[in-house]
Amino acid sequence: MLYLAYQAHSDLVEPAKSIARHSLELLGALAPGSWGHHATVPIMRNLSATYELVARAGLTHTRPDYRIPAVTVGNREVEVTEEAALTLPFGTLLHFKKDIDFEQPRVLVVAPLSGHFATLLRNTVRTLLADHDVYITDWHNARDVSLDEGRFGFDDYVSYVMRFLEKMGPGSHVVAVCQPCVQTLTAAAVMAAEGNPAQPASMTLMAGPVDVRINPTKVNGLAQSKSIGWFERNLIARVPWRYPGAGRQVYPGFVQLFAFMSMNINRHYAAHQELHEHLRNGEFDKAQVIKTFYDEYFAVLDLSAEFYLETVKWVFQDALLPKGELKYRGQPVDLKAIRKTALLTVEGERDDICGLGQTAAAHDLCSSLRPHLKRHHMQVGVGHYGVFSGRRWEGQIYPLVRNMILSMD
Repeated sequence: MLYLAYQAHSDLVEPAKSIARHSLELLGALAPGSWGHHATVPIMRNLSATYELVARAGLTHTRPDYRIPAVTVGNREVEVTEEAALTLPFGTLLHFKKDIDFEQPRVLVVAPLSGHFATLLRNTVRTLLADHDVYITDWHNARDVSLDEGRFGFDDYVSYVMRFLEKMGPGSHVVAVCQPCVQTLTAAAVMAAEGNPAQPASMTLMAGPVDVRINPTKVNGLAQSKSIGWFERNLIARVPWRYPGAGRQVYPGFVQLFAFMSMNINRHYAAHQELHEHLRNGEFDKAQVIKTFYDEYFAVLDLSAEFYLETVKWVFQDALLPKGELKYRGQPVDLKAIRKTALLTVEGERDDICGLGQTAAAHDLCSSLRPHLKRHHMQVGVGHYGVFSGRRWEGQIYPLVRNMILSMD
C-alpha cells in the first residue's frame, strides 16, 4: 500500500502541476509592456515564481545527466563521452572516455546505492577526470528491473564490483564513497583470497560505515532502534504494475528522501523560500543554483528489498564485517587476505552520517597490509558531503587521493 499511496498522491497533484506549467508558458509569452503599466510587473513576477515552484513540486525517478561534456587535462580542454563498458541488469559500468592519446590510471568510483542516482557524485568524477581514466558504478532504478532478472542483494553488489574491476583489467584503482565502503572492502578481500589478478592496486574509502559501533550517529541509532522485521513490514513495498519492475519488492527512494529531509526540514523549507525570492526578483542565476541542487536531490531510485534489508542488518545492526563474521556466498570474508592493495581512508570532522573513526577502522581490519601501504586523512571543517564534493574535496582531499593512486600505479 505504501507505493500505491505515493503514486496516487502523485497522480492527484499532476493536474495542478500541469496547470502551473501552462501558466508559466503563458506568462513567458507575454512581454512586460503588454500589461499596460510597469507597476504590474512585480505582481506577474510573483505569480511566475509561484507557478514555477508548483510545477517543480514532486520527485523524478529517472537518472539526471552527468553534465561533464569536457574537462581540462594538462593545459588543454578535452571532450568527454560516456560509454557503457559493461551493462548488467542492476547496474552499468559507465566509462567517461576522454579524447587523449596517452594512458592514465584507471579508477572505478563505487557509488552508494541509497536512494539517489550515481550522478550525486558528479563533482567527484569531474575532479578525478583531470588525472585519471574514470569509470563509475551507474546503478539502475530497481523499479525498472523486471522480476525475471532475479534478486539483487548484498552479495550481488559485491559481485558487481568485482565484475566491473575485472572488466577494467589488472592494475585498476577503486574509490568508494559512503555506504559501499563495506562492499568494496569485501570485494577486495575476496579477490585477494582468490588471487584474482584484477584485485585493485589501491583502495580509497571515503566516509563509509566500516564499523558503526565507533562514534555512532543519529543515522546509526535509527537503524538500531527497530528490529529488521519492523523495517521489512513498514518500509518495503511492491512496485506498481505500470512499471517494468512490477511486483518487485523495493525500498522506495522517496522513503529514503523523506527520511533525510525530515532531519533538516527547516533548511529545505528555507531554501525554497529563497528560491521563490530569487525568481520573484529576477535573480535567475542565483535561482538556478538552488534548482540544480534540488533537480539532483529530488531524483530518486528504488533499492531492491533484499539489498536494503541485508545492508541494514549486516552493516548497521550487526556490524558483521568488523566482527569478522561477514560471509560472501556462504564463505567467511577475511580482510587479512588483503596484502597488495594500498589503503587510504578519508573522514570529515563534522560528518553526522558516518562518525569519526568508522571508516578509519579499516586499517586495523586490514592487518596484513604493511604500514607504508596505509594512510588516513581527517578533513577539518567538512561534513559528510564535503568529503567528496566541494572546495575542500577539490583542493585538500583530492591531492591525497591522486598521490595514493599515482604511488601504486
